[in-house]
Amino acid sequence: MTGTTARADDTPSDTPADDKSLRILSTSDVAGLDISLADVVGVVEQAYRTLADGKSANPRKLTVKPEDGHSVSYAMLGRDGVREVVAVKTSYKHGLDKSRDEQHYYTTLTIYDDVTGLPVAMMDCGRIGSLRTPAVSALLARELAAPGSRSALVIGTGTQGRLALPFLLTTLPDLDRLMVYGTHPDGLSAVRAQLHHHFPDREVEVVDDARKAAAESDVVVATAGQHTPAAVEAAHLKPGALSILVGHGIAPSTLHEADRVIATSEAQMKVTGTDMADADGGFPSVDAEFPEVVAGRAKGRRSADERIFAYNSGLVVTDIALGHRFAQLAVEQDLGTRVSLWK
Repeated sequence: MTGTTARADDTPSDTPADDKSLRILSTSDVAGLDISLADVVGVVEQAYRTLADGKSANPRKLTVKPEDGHSVSYAMLGRDGVREVVAVKTSYKHGLDKSRDEQHYYTTLTIYDDVTGLPVAMMDCGRIGSLRTPAVSALLARELAAPGSRSALVIGTGTQGRLALPFLLTTLPDLDRLMVYGTHPDGLSAVRAQLHHHFPDREVEVVDDARKAAAESDVVVATAGQHTPAAVEAAHLKPGALSILVGHGIAPSTLHEADRVIATSEAQMKVTGTDMADADGGFPSVDAEFPEVVAGRAKGRRSADERIFAYNSGLVVTDIALGHRFAQLAVEQDLGTRVSLWK
């Protein structure tokens, strides 16, 4: 490309220096971009480190939810100080009172170049979230799992559950027992397919008792939807277990009785994790926020036997970093539709 501006990390700008048109990346455009699991983990980890260094901004998300709870929407704004881009993410889910097949979910990310002041891209953010979230869980596991951890249980087979095991193996390659609990046959098949795609020599064990499996797991990742029958209690976890909450599948006791609590964001946990609050609506104090742990400024695990609860809520800076990476790949492949929105 010509007329580009160098980023602080030596990556080129995604937009010609005099072009105000917006690159629109559809679901199929984003799906066609090839990126490795290790690349995703690296991008997300850098976003955390940049935030911990004070170079990025990640304000608290805004939430709108009707009284009957049938939908929820979020708006998130942030800035990546290494990639030098600003972005806005929106998320809207409708039909929370219905089955998964009846729900509607739309999420977008719009990125602007903070060097040139020009738009970079607007894209469907579904795949970004489906990659970013399990990558964060994998980083949490790498930093917080007990030494010598060998077994992992994933609860749920939806979007977040399907890539959970491949990402865990990316950061914890010594895991040798992989388990999944789910109630949807198609979801279980998808979990197997994703694992075999990324790790053809590995097999997953389907379990029908989440509590029993949790008692045998070093790492438990709860990604299920709100209607899951799974509700693993703290008493079911073995000494030294790490429980990571993404969606549903573990009970509030895993948080309130944990020896240590780590959250990607304490503020967001109190906004989006209200189902984990105690009878008075309270939460235990967070011992450390994960960006500080990744950067080495805060302690993660202190002993092999302590049970750790980790709350994985999306920080928009990770979406921005991964979205910007996708935009770079799209430019290289000339994908998307250019729209002269401001002409």
